[in-house]
Amino acid sequence: MLSLFKQQPCLDESTTLWILDTYQWALEHFELEEFNQNTQLILPTSDFYPGKVSSIEEMAQSVFDKTLHYAGLKNWPIKLVSPMTYQQNPQMQKIPKLQFNNAIRGDKAEVFSNDFSQGASSTIYVSFNPNQINQPQDLVASYAQAFAAILITQRGILPPGGEQFTSQAIDLLASFMGFGVMFANTAYQFKGGCGSCYNRYANREVALPENEMVYCLALYCVLKGTPVKHVTLHLKSHLRGLFKKAYKELDDKRKKQKLPLLDNA
Repeated sequence: MLSLFKQQPCLDESTTLWILDTYQWALEHFELEEFNQNTQLILPTSDFYPGKVSSIEEMAQSVFDKTLHYAGLKNWPIKLVSPMTYQQNPQMQKIPKLQFNNAIRGDKAEVFSNDFSQGASSTIYVSFNPNQINQPQDLVASYAQAFAAILITQRGILPPGGEQFTSQAIDLLASFMGFGVMFANTAYQFKGGCGSCYNRYANREVALPENEMVYCLALYCVLKGTPVKHVTLHLKSHLRGLFKKAYKELDDKRKKQKLPLLDNA
């Protein structure tokens, strides 16, 4: 009889275990110290993305610079270029292999390249989707996705499950870097009644759907001790209940010491 009132878990067991294992992978390979000391939950507010801009290019650059800083990659040779420039220069789409001293992210990161081949560049180029200028959370999330993908490529260590789970790991790693609210809010785009305001070209590519992204966000907040109300104020209304449930589930696991990864955080 009591089982009738037992709350069902947020996700199926295999998905939950993959998220926990992949978060452990992120903690081990993408700077635990940076996560503990400097990573903050990035919110869609003027506190994180202040300032006025006068053009699409200025907007794209401003958001890029701040997102790069929040991701802990400001010491990396990553440069924003226009979509046309990026598309017309295949060489820019090749990611050089970089070397690191001290750390891969944060102020301690020292980045250099040993590639001295003819025409080789140590710069990593990233572009943007002009359609996302009016959807800033998608723009931020797309940049964070690009940075997470670059990080995984440079580290060269596959996530749990192997290469076939790389796209999902990119989304999780972006949440690990503090962009979980943006990712949860942009995981699903409602097309609306007539679709007249819906622009599919402005949406970011999604690997982890809403429920999984909310769970990743909740895990981040449990690890960092972020208050629930600090998050729910900035989530889409239909995600708030799920976030609270996921937070409680994960916090209960923490209290019962069923999250071994927390021992390292």
